Amino acid sequence: QTQLVESGGGLVQAGGSLRLSCVTTGSIFRLNVMAWYCQTPGEQRESVAAITPVGSTTYDNSVKGRFTISRDIDKNTVYLQMNNLKPEDTAVYYCHPIRTTIWGQGTQVTVSS
Repeated sequence: QTQLVESGGGLVQAGGSLRLSCVTTGSIFRLNVMAWYCQTPGEQRESVAAITPVGSTTYDNSVKGRFTISRDIDKNTVYLQMNNLKPEDTAVYYCHPIRTTIWGQGTQVTVSS
């Protein structure tokens, strides 16, 4: 049973923008801190940004000022607005409810120089 689905990745030039979306079930969305992770080949997944059920947000230093995590409660959706993208942002991005074993299929983001 699919519990969350990411979308919105693609190929973009450096300096461009993308918005990732993560749709999940209502219970998962309401009860968990939702986070975006990224992973490059051969590396571990790393946290990029997170948002709590009450809307507090945290960011990795590498994306502060460029990425914004947000959510739409009515749509059970978490977003990651990615601006001023850099080639080093290239990765597969995953949505993950913290402290669960739930992962989606990921969405590929590729930033060309």
